[in-house]
Amino acid sequence: MHIHTVFFWLKEGLEPSEHERFLTEVKKLGTIDLVKSCHVASPVASEREVVDDSFDYSLHMVFDNTADQDAYQVHADHDVFIDECKDLWTKVVVYDSSPV
Repeated sequence: MHIHTVFFWLKEGLEPSEHERFLTEVKKLGTIDLVKSCHVASPVASEREVVDDSFDYSLHMVFDNTADQDAYQVHADHDVFIDECKDLWTKVVVYDSSPV
């Protein structure tokens, strides 16, 4: 199993319609046949010092294996998402992991 987690920081001052565009496009990634499960989330505010709630949205995807995740990275629909939304974010951080 390969877990792909992506955090997005969107540009300040975006219109609500731009947030909706981002959400519409990022959710489409979950329909790619290589993806076993996909969740899009927003942060929960926290006063705890160890919690980073500074991002706007997170994407959590599960793949059967790393080869499937590698194929997803070059999938045409992944490229479409980047082309459609790269103007909306200022920062993206990715964490890939597998269960132990």
